[in-house]
Amino acid sequence: MSKAEQLIRMAEDELTEYSTDARKIEKLRRKFSFAVPYPEQKAVRAEVEASLPKNFLAELVEENRQTVALPFWGIGGLGLLLGISGKQPLDLIATGIGFYVAFQVQKWGWELQAKRLVLNTLDAIEASVQESATQP
Repeated sequence: MSKAEQLIRMAEDELTEYSTDARKIEKLRRKFSFAVPYPEQKAVRAEVEASLPKNFLAELVEENRQTVALPFWGIGGLGLLLGISGKQPLDLIATGIGFYVAFQVQKWGWELQAKRLVLNTLDAIEASVQESATQP
């Protein structure tokens, strides 16, 4: 596992906790400092930033992953309801497809959010280093 992947996994673990972004960044700063030495952090940041897609759909899923996945959860649930109540096994295919797509959208949004948290944390580390270098 590369250092960038390691930092992304740390950020995903931090996303599971209910706290503000500032608190998450503060907790991750300490972890990142142990995992990746400061001179290597710029290279890791560039690698994470390069892996982050910059299209409209990716930004939408990153910000609103649950809203984007909601119609697919509905399709899955409706397919399940109609497949069981109407005894139509072909409707169960819609269930599988809907639930699969909804899960994949949620997962992709989670990964995008973790990458963004990594970038924000590395930027905060850089800002604090620059601030301490300018103060006498």
